[in-house]
Amino acid sequence: MIKLDHISRTFKVGDELVHGLDDVNLDVDAGAYFSIMGPSGSGKSTLLNVLGLLDQPNDGEYLLEGRNVTELSEPEQAEVRREKIGFVFQSFHLVPRLTAAENVALPLTLAGIDHEQRDEQVNKVLEDLGLTARAHHRPDQLSGGQRQRVAIARAVVTEPVMLLADEPTGNLDHHSSMDVIDILEGLNKNGITLLVVTHDEDLGRRAHRTIRMMDGKIISS
Repeated sequence: MIKLDHISRTFKVGDELVHGLDDVNLDVDAGAYFSIMGPSGSGKSTLLNVLGLLDQPNDGEYLLEGRNVTELSEPEQAEVRREKIGFVFQSFHLVPRLTAAENVALPLTLAGIDHEQRDEQVNKVLEDLGLTARAHHRPDQLSGGQRQRVAIARAVVTEPVMLLADEPTGNLDHHSSMDVIDILEGLNKNGITLLVVTHDEDLGRRAHRTIRMMDGKIISS
């Protein structure tokens, strides 16, 4: 489903050229569950950003479901991102003034989904993630684990084929972390391709395959 062919991403830091990704090759089958591990600055988040079409590589090709998405215009990439890819971040990135249901509905609103269908999809995903009773609560009225579940609901309400999670348990206690991981793994068992960036070795070992990075390179996978 995912094929990266000689992907490179460089950044200019002062007078120095930094290789965020250095000649990365990767194949990921549909429905796979990968963890991405390595020290800070190894390229984990840069890889996730390229996979999520949040960042454009300087060189190489990225094929998603057989389509070369590196050749697409920005509006075309935004459409692919909206329809195919879900994101879960360490800091939740919820809109403070919106309720849980309104936060989950945002991607559908931006996609122009009509009100009736939008409400149906939002209510279903809130129910699936045990959030129905919190639907009308704002983020400041939710626990950390509940906020991350809202973020996951927002990520999957559009029924993406791939879910990218960057340190999804980084701000959570152990109990909430396990709850979130169980949800993510349940989504994977239902067919979604799951890639998780983590520093947590225990979490990394739960994945079916681990990508280890160093200095912008994949050193094992």
